[in-house]
Amino acid sequence: MGETSLLLGAALALVCASSAVAIGLTRKLHTEGDQAGLFCALLGFAITAAAGASIALPGAQSALLWLSQAAQFLALPLIAAAALALSRSWTWSRPNWGRILLGLCAFFELFRQMHQLENYRLLISVISLLLIVYAGAVQWPRRMPALLGVASAGLLLLAGLSAANRLNPGLIGANNLTLLLLTPASALLARLLVILPGQRKPE
Repeated sequence: MGETSLLLGAALALVCASSAVAIGLTRKLHTEGDQAGLFCALLGFAITAAAGASIALPGAQSALLWLSQAAQFLALPLIAAAALALSRSWTWSRPNWGRILLGLCAFFELFRQMHQLENYRLLISVISLLLIVYAGAVQWPRRMPALLGVASAGLLLLAGLSAANRLNPGLIGANNLTLLLLTPASALLARLLVILPGQRKPE
C-alpha cells in the first residue's frame, strides 16, 4: 500500500476519532433518551476510525476488509438513524437502538447469504444519505444544519461512486480519492450531529 494511502488512512482515523470524542462530549448535554442514539453514532465513528487506522498501521491489513464492511453496512446507517432521531427530537429507548443494531447485522447476513451484498450496499447507502439530508433540511430556516446535511451526504455519495470505480480519479487512484472524500464528509457529519437539537438537558 502506497505512502499516500497510509497518510490518508491516518487522516481519516484521526478525524473520525476526534468526531467520536466530540459526540461523546455532546452526549453529556442531552437527556437519557438521546444518549443511546448518540452512543450509536459514536460507535459508527469509532468503527470508521478503526477502518482508517487499519489502512495506516502496518500489520492491520487483515482487519481492513471486515472494518470496511462494518463502516459501510453498520456505521453509516447508525449515524444516519441518530441524525434522524435528533433532528425530530424523537426519543428511542436503549432496547430500540439495540434492535436497530441487531437488525442491521441480521440484514447484512441475510443479503450475504443471498449473494446480494452489492444491492444491499446500494440500498442502505441511499437510505442513509437521504436520512442525513432530511435531518439537516427539517431544521430550516436554520441554514447551517441544512448545508451540513447536503455537503456531508454529497461527499459520501462521491466517495461511494469512487469506491465503485464510477469516477475518474486521475493520478490519485480510486482508493485514495475515496479516503480523501470520506475525511471531510466525516467531519461535516459529526458537526451536524453536534448542532442538531434533540432533547437537551436544561442549563
